[in-house]
Amino acid sequence: MKDILEEIVAHKRMEVRRMKEQLPSRQLYRQVETLLGFSLPSMRQALMESETGIIAEFKRKSPSKGWIQEDGKAEEIPLSYQENGASALSILTDEYYFGGSDAFISTAREAGVTLPILYKNFIIDEYQLFQARLCGASAVLLIAADLTLGECKTLLHTAHELGLEVLLEMHEEKELDYAELEPDMYGINNRNLGTFVTDVDNSFRLASLLPLDVCKVSESGISQPETVKMLRLSGFRGFLIGENFMRSDAPGIALREFITKLK
Repeated sequence: MKDILEEIVAHKRMEVRRMKEQLPSRQLYRQVETLLGFSLPSMRQALMESETGIIAEFKRKSPSKGWIQEDGKAEEIPLSYQENGASALSILTDEYYFGGSDAFISTAREAGVTLPILYKNFIIDEYQLFQARLCGASAVLLIAADLTLGECKTLLHTAHELGLEVLLEMHEEKELDYAELEPDMYGINNRNLGTFVTDVDNSFRLASLLPLDVCKVSESGISQPETVKMLRLSGFRGFLIGENFMRSDAPGIALREFITKLK
């Protein structure tokens, strides 16, 4: 079977090269310098203090399923998530495969979103960390399957220097060495990024292998409140849910109904 992640990362390297030609690194870094005195809301703190821990995702498209909500508006849905009880938000910024944009985070902030926002992309270069800081993200996703341990360590350090928290995503046992980097949040992706096959049991299987008393986040494939309840019992404090809400005509209302069933 074709490895979709390998294809995405190869395309991302071309994208980053192109972006650096359009806006050289030095210019981007200079723009970000003016923001470093401003603090951002902590995603880790929000999840650890929340009774529900729902990270509601603004996701318009998927490589495996095509358009989910092509007309979804960044000025409406993220704010609706906030108004209906989300603990934090995730916004897809990859354009080619997920129909996203950095501008979606800026737009959500301008619309009134004050919750922590995760910059959801395939980060392989520090340039992207500066992009995340510039558009108003609170945290970034680093994916173990994308990066060597050394690359991940360097990117995590740079993210922290920029005031960004890190959700480090792992999928299988052999990637748990990355947990030694002590990210702000430890993610277990239930979706295999090579095949896009999803199995929530992956979170239950790997939960006990992560350090105790850290912020654990279960990602992908969560569609039932009962699953969240069981994951909480296994030590998870964050639950990233996108398609389940985005397939609704009113994602914010779908989120509120989900949370009502949790309580």
